[in-house]
Amino acid sequence: MIVTVFHASRTHKLAPGQKTANRILAIGRAPVEHGFTHLKNWRILTKLRTDSAHATDLLRVLLVLTNLEVNR
Repeated sequence: MIVTVFHASRTHKLAPGQKTANRILAIGRAPVEHGFTHLKNWRILTKLRTDSAHATDLLRVLLVLTNLEVNR
């Protein structure tokens, strides 16, 4: 399941519940985006040549290690 944010326009303002939903999604998305940014800075993703199942496990481990290093 893919969860996307609500979008407002000039004529359609967001309801308070939609704003809250967007805020919750942003809170959960921010650490993941920061982790991928750090991985890209290490250039690990450009050299990764493996099957997707192994890559997913490897990226999870690297993300945890990166977060530990960043939050020190």
